Amino acid sequence: MTNPPVLAMLHTVPGLVKDMEALASEVVPGIRVLHYVDESLLQDTIARGTTPEHVRRRLVDYARYAEESGAQALLVSCSSIGEAATAAEDFVSIPVLRIDTPMAGLAVESGARIGVLATLSATLGPTTRLVRDSAQRRNKKPEITARIVDGAFQALRAGDRSMHDSLVLAAFIELAAECDVIVLAQASMARVIEHTQGQPEGPLVLASPDSGMSQLSTLFPSQDS
Repeated sequence: MTNPPVLAMLHTVPGLVKDMEALASEVVPGIRVLHYVDESLLQDTIARGTTPEHVRRRLVDYARYAEESGAQALLVSCSSIGEAATAAEDFVSIPVLRIDTPMAGLAVESGARIGVLATLSATLGPTTRLVRDSAQRRNKKPEITARIVDGAFQALRAGDRSMHDSLVLAAFIELAAECDVIVLAQASMARVIEHTQGQPEGPLVLASPDSGMSQLSTLFPSQDS
């Protein structure tokens, strides 16, 4: 009997743990997931407006811990610290994956007018840069419009999901008229997608969780044989 594949995930929002594990299990049945939850990584990044050096160091520590714990990869579910995740890969022998990398590539391949919607400025910058880098690697020059949804993150932290979704949806409707593709920069915004379906004239809407998990199928090939 072979040992199950092991994936480590680093979260800054505790509420994402259950949903992320379910998505990983759909892509790789039988996978064992090690969850690390550290809200301070996001809190410190928000306070500084960018990822501070001590957060970058701690992300390297989490990557090393994941490796020492037998994980074959570390998936970082927080887009705000995604650039630090990429840098951490230089210090370990396992892949350190950003949840939003596949989403950025898909956005660039899907339209020439890309909207990036975020509830935090600390996330908007890294996600927008990721989309630009993805476009550059593909020799594409899309028009990128980046917007902050004021008040939505505060509503989510206060436990008011309904207000969060309402604010995000309103911002989405405003941005939709200008774009072929809209990228929801944070995994916590993914639930809003269900409110945007059934609009054939509207833009393609992308969120990171589903596309982000697609990376696992390459790292962990099917165990069936």
